[in-house]
This record gives sequence, C-alpha cells and structure tokens, in this order.
Amino acid sequence: QVQLVESGGGLVQAGGSLRLSCAVSGSIFSINVMGWYRQAPGKQRELVASITPSVRTNYADSVKGRFTISRDNAKNTVYLQMNSLKPEDTAVYYCNLDETSRLGARLVYWGQGTQVTVSS
Repeated sequence: QVQLVESGGGLVQAGGSLRLSCAVSGSIFSINVMGWYRQAPGKQRELVASITPSVRTNYADSVKGRFTISRDNAKNTVYLQMNSLKPEDTAVYYCNLDETSRLGARLVYWGQGTQVTVSS
C-alpha cells in the first residue's frame, strides 16, 4: 500500500521560509508525476508545483521564483522549498503521486496534508 506522509508545515512570518517534505512508502510501479497542491479555506485545491521522473518541473504562476520542488530518489522523498512566503500562501499543503500500475491503471495518491500559515 502506497503512503505519502508530509511534514514541515508551520507558522512563519511573511518573508520567511519553510521546507515541506513528502516521504513515499510502498510499492510503486511507474511514477508519472509527483506534486504539491494546496487548499485555502473556501477555495478549491490548486496545483502548486509538480515534478516528473525526468525532473521536468512546473509551477503555478503565483509561486514562480519563490518555491522550488525537488526530489531525492534515494530517500523516496519530494520537497517543496518555499521562500519569500506571503499571507496568501496560507493553506493546507498536500503531496500527490500519480502512477501507472503494473496492469496499466492510473492511480493517484494523496498525503494527509500539512498546514502552512503565514502571518503578516
């Protein structure tokens, strides 16, 4: 069973930094993409950043130049380095893994989420 466990959230002042981690465990056949999403109160969940096995990255316009997604294959961990944080970055951040199974099915997994709060 695949599990994603996030850590690293917390309370930070505007302009500060946080690094989120997503540890992946379980058997995975073929990763399509991994990503970080966030959901603020009253808003829809949105993609923040994603990374493919070939290390192709994609970012939401609102975080470009401030956030960096990376992965450590040896540790089965994906990171989100968040710099120059703004109050509007406040949300629950979720790790996401999209894979193709051995039988060709597309499977999507989510972590439990970690709260990031940026004070002004």
